[in-house]
Amino acid sequence: MKKIKTALISVSDKRNLKSLLNILKKNKIQIISSGGTYKEIKKLKFKCLEVAKFTNFPEILEGRIKTLHPKIHAGILNKRNRKSHLKDLKDNNFENIDLVIVNFYPFEKTLSLTKNHKKIIENIDIGGPTMVRSAAKNYNDVTVITSSNQYDELIDELNKNQGSTSLKFREKLSRIAFTETAYYDSIISNYFNKITNTTFSDKKVFHGNLIEKLRYGENPHQLSAIYSKNFDMSLKQIHGKQLSYNNYNDIFAALTISKSLPNNKGTVIVKHANPCGVSIKEDHLDSYKSAFSCDPISAFGGVVSCNFKINKNLAIDLNKLFLEVIIANGYDKSALKILKKKKNLRLIDATNYSLKKILKFTSLNEEILLQSEDLKIFKNKDFKVVSKRKPNSNQLKNLIFAFNICRYVKSNAIVLTSNETTVGIGSGQPSRLDSCQIAINKMKKFNLTSEDLVAASDAFFPFIDGIEKLVQAGVRAVIQPSGSIRDKEIINFANETNTVLIFSKTRHFRH
Repeated sequence: MKKIKTALISVSDKRNLKSLLNILKKNKIQIISSGGTYKEIKKLKFKCLEVAKFTNFPEILEGRIKTLHPKIHAGILNKRNRKSHLKDLKDNNFENIDLVIVNFYPFEKTLSLTKNHKKIIENIDIGGPTMVRSAAKNYNDVTVITSSNQYDELIDELNKNQGSTSLKFREKLSRIAFTETAYYDSIISNYFNKITNTTFSDKKVFHGNLIEKLRYGENPHQLSAIYSKNFDMSLKQIHGKQLSYNNYNDIFAALTISKSLPNNKGTVIVKHANPCGVSIKEDHLDSYKSAFSCDPISAFGGVVSCNFKINKNLAIDLNKLFLEVIIANGYDKSALKILKKKKNLRLIDATNYSLKKILKFTSLNEEILLQSEDLKIFKNKDFKVVSKRKPNSNQLKNLIFAFNICRYVKSNAIVLTSNETTVGIGSGQPSRLDSCQIAINKMKKFNLTSEDLVAASDAFFPFIDGIEKLVQAGVRAVIQPSGSIRDKEIINFANETNTVLIFSKTRHFRH
């Protein structure tokens, strides 16, 4: 146990200081402080020694230098059982600092409030993290507090141990403190990478806040948790049991598609991270029914994501099917009343969720694979009609819709659509020909053949057999990326069969 005699307090977050000061006073612990914290402590009518008087050195450089002084850091860093350290303190008339309570300038919050570079730079804390690192390094003798959320735990520890703290407690706080300084520095590092347009720096630092420890991962024997760059997620669960790893995986897959669709339009049904039905019909109920019709068997136990607010009529239909998760941009009160009848059904409000142009990563062991996310917004100029037959306006809309959905289907991917609704999806096959057959089989199984049938492929057809299979199934227009050495053969086949063929200038694998 280490008896605390002197505490240094320097906090940006001044909440709950009074309860903390009361316990320090009760245990006759001297308080040192500076700046706004010193003024707040005095305002609360507690005794406090200003840092400048403690060090006998004034604040300089407009407050940039306050606690960066040998008397402060020697008082924190000295080993209490090392004779040479004790001699150094005595020779310099220094004294121990046993408790450091610091939280940093709000750099992360400042980034959200301003783009003024000078203001941002001034909110990079130097003295605070330096004191925290000193105290955390010397946890054998010093207690370090880095958040007002830790005050209650410190108060309990001091009460339980008559003004002392245990080694186990200090060690735990040291771990948290080093994590806090690393997190803080990572935000600063990423800010400088951003303003210098450095996407792939020599060293990459990631940061995140724990949102929740999940029950398990993909399987019960795997550990799992979800983190976010923010302190909470812009996804809000408003009903149902705890989300699992697999739920989140499906939710992210569904939202990636939903948020790429036109405003206030679109229903996406996902199973095992693959879409099994998508529609952007104007009427919301019709949109859901059309997406469901694409593959009603796979939709069972899936995730439905609506890029609009769910009303009562749609809720009635949704409640007829067993679903794991429903996502929407809000819910009518009457819709919530209906959907909440199923106690386990997870309801997610994604009103405030948006896709950002940030890096996506996949990892294995100690390696991390990074890439920018595929969020390209398609425009007519991104495509070129290469067949003699030209698409009509409805075909062109259908083709671009199909191509957009296709890029979110596991490769090799084939998507058949009609009337801006999927009617057959073939996904995740090593052979593109097999994906064509699966999409066709799905369409025929649920009797969704149509006169305005179009197809999209996420990459070029290397041989004629794939596009031939689609045309034989009734496809009248095809969209695919160019780039094959046999592109001319594909174009010739389209012309021979009077099929519309459009080439995309970009490829869109999703592995």
